[in-house]
This record gives sequence, C-alpha cells and structure tokens, in this order.
Amino acid sequence: MMRQVTLNDTEAIAIGAGILGTGGGGSTYLNRLRLDNELRRSGKSLPIIRADDVPDDALVCAVGGMGAPTVSNEKLQEGREIMRAVRAMEAHLRQPMHAIIIGEIGGGNALGPLVAALQLGLPAVDGDSMGRAFPELQMDTFMIYGVAPSPFALADTHGNIAIFPRIGSAKQAEDFARSLTIEMGGSAALVMPVMSGAELKRTIIRDTLSLAKRIGQAVLDCRARSMEPAATIAKLCHGRILFTGKIIDVERRTVQGFARGKLKISAFTPLGPPNELGRSLEIEFQNENLIAWLGDEVLCAVPDLITIVSLDDGEAIGTESLRYGLRVAVLGMPAPKELKTPAALAVVGPRAFGYDVDFQPLPGDLL
Repeated sequence: MMRQVTLNDTEAIAIGAGILGTGGGGSTYLNRLRLDNELRRSGKSLPIIRADDVPDDALVCAVGGMGAPTVSNEKLQEGREIMRAVRAMEAHLRQPMHAIIIGEIGGGNALGPLVAALQLGLPAVDGDSMGRAFPELQMDTFMIYGVAPSPFALADTHGNIAIFPRIGSAKQAEDFARSLTIEMGGSAALVMPVMSGAELKRTIIRDTLSLAKRIGQAVLDCRARSMEPAATIAKLCHGRILFTGKIIDVERRTVQGFARGKLKISAFTPLGPPNELGRSLEIEFQNENLIAWLGDEVLCAVPDLITIVSLDDGEAIGTESLRYGLRVAVLGMPAPKELKTPAALAVVGPRAFGYDVDFQPLPGDLL
C-alpha cells in the first residue's frame, strides 16, 4: 500500500487513473499539472492513510468534480474550488475534517482530491467509492450502502458555494446538483458525502489509489521496453482485450451536463476466426463507456470496466477525446466485488442505464 504521494508518483497515478476512468472522470493531464504544482509549492509529500486507520468518530468527506468532461477540459478552473468547498462545509458543521476521500478513482477525479488534500493540509485515504468512474452521484458504494447524501456542497470557479443541509435521497442530490452544475457553467467542485470513520470503513472500496499507481507503473515499464501495454494492463486488472482496431465513427453531444454518444471501431487484425477481420465493435457512453456490442452480442457492460487505450502507448482515451482514425485496444476488466451485489446492480447495472440486458460479469474481481 502507498504511504505517500511524491512528484515521482504522479505520472503513474495519472496513467492508472485514466485507465480506471472508463472514458470519464475528467482530464488526468490538467489535474496532474495541478498536483505537480501543489507538491512543488508545498515542498512536501502527501500522506496516504488506510481506511482502517481513520478513527470511527472522525469526520471525513469525499470530493471530486461534477459535470461533463467535454466542458471541464475546455473551461479551465482555478484549482482551489474543492478546497473552498471543504472549508465551507467545515464551517457549516463547525467540525474539522480528518481526511479527504477520493470520490471516484477514475480520470482526473482521482487527482483533484489529492490537490485539495495538499491545500488543506490533510491526508488522503487509499480508496474510493467506485473502483472506476460513474456519471451520477447515486452510483457509488457510499450511497448504495446507506451513507446519507446530505449535507453536500458545490463550488464554482467564481467563488460561489452552495450547501444543501438536507436532501431526501441520493437521486435527488444528483438531480439538484446536476441542475446547479449546469448553472455554474457545466463544471463544479463537489463535496459529498460527509461521513464518520465508521461509515467510511463499512462502505469504501479499499486500496484503489495504490492500484492506479501499479497500473500506471506497468504501462511506463512497457513503454521503456517498447512493448504495447494493452495485454499487460488487462492481465494486471484480471481482465482481457475485448477488441483491437481503428475508430471509424464517433457521435458525441453534451446533454443535461453529460457527454453522451457512441462510437464504432473496425477490426484490422484477426481476433481469432478469420471472419472476425472487418467486424465492428460499438460502444455507448454517458461520460463513461457503458456497454460494448459486437453485432447482437454484449461483450461487456457496466459495472464491469470498458476502457479504450491507445495501442501504441497504453494511454487511456477519454470519451471527450475520441476521434476518427485512432488505433485502439478495448479492455474489459471486472468490477470490484462491492459493485456486483444485488443492491449495487440495481443502481449501476445495465438496466439502471436503460439497457434491457442482464449483467453477465467478467470472471474475477478488479482487486
């Protein structure tokens, strides 16, 4: 397990977080720059603690960014929005936070909380509530397993901060926060949920920050040896390569605070039987890649991870960066076990996204 984050760790964490992001979670490039700058400014490493080391009665909060990646990548933020939202929440509750929690380990949302933790002078916990990225607030293990969604806070780059002292449900929190995020310009900092150490231990997916670093380091090792990293990533995450080919079509639009669309990838290498050559894989996404179809067959679906990486260097390609002509590998990786219970599948399974298919899990678990 990691004990600290230094400048030597940020590249690997960013690469791994991008891969775990399944196409969403925001830009790792921008947030890695912010993290590097904050580490240099502070002159210190960031302490990383285990969830089991947080006292049961301590107060902690999960943080991250909310909105469409297509917006957050173009609308540059100051980088102190999460920190201000946490301070506002502490003032509202009249109690300090013990540690910062990564709301989702996927994409830039794995790095933004680390920046905020440095700014706040707090440790970060090794773990998150998704083991990947998801588009909506109710789609995490904190909400699924009974942590209260309120109070929660949103902040924008202009210094505006809104605190919701009480909300009826996690889905209402999603609806209200999504509307406010759109009013804030399509991108905002989020503090949600606030919880005790006891609640954290009961609901968190442990050690996902360490996993992101291991994935990223494996990719860097492959690059150093001039190897294509896709197979190495898949093996490390107990998954497999679903498809390799060239992106031949992308349909993408920003709707109601999400990047929604689909893409088609045409095979250019045999995947087994000779008739595989020339077949196409289709992937549908809502910020994150949700379901992969080969003809009428579902190859992989949420909550299992579908990640698109460059064949050349293993860099994850976010849904906002998909474009015609990219040579890619599509990876399928099993979700953490916490996302595959009946309670979780009701919220993050294919039917929660409107697909009339049963979840057929990939073998194994992510961790």
